[in-house]
Amino acid sequence: MTSTSPSMPTRRQVLGTAGVAACGVALAGCGVGVPPEPVVPPGIKGKVIAKVADVPVGGGTLISDWKILITQPAEGVFKAFTAVCPHKGCAVGRFADKAVECPCHGSAFALDTGACLRGPAEAPLKEFPLRVDGDGIVIL
Repeated sequence: MTSTSPSMPTRRQVLGTAGVAACGVALAGCGVGVPPEPVVPPGIKGKVIAKVADVPVGGGTLISDWKILITQPAEGVFKAFTAVCPHKGCAVGRFADKAVECPCHGSAFALDTGACLRGPAEAPLKEFPLRVDGDGIVIL
């Protein structure tokens, strides 16, 4: 018969601790890659961030400094969205077939609403309010 020292853990305790640690790592991995809720970057509210002439009808332009998309789904209609895909946080900005696509996993979003047209993303792009001020586009 073997005796166990009070300061030494038993085999059962060691295996139990290892199992709990493995579960913790697995659960922590579930949240990896989920982008945070997008917000208008500080310091750009009320400022011109793009020119009307730089946003093609039926397409858009990516303002990479602030991760914002400006789209023009129809003549004279401008929209601003986050350029961060809600699936895994990749930067969207490839425009095709009146949509903006995520190059990482193929999600596509509507230029006029930001709605998810094709997954794996399930949520839309967040829209930011804007106004056209002369030939400039201003985030509100």
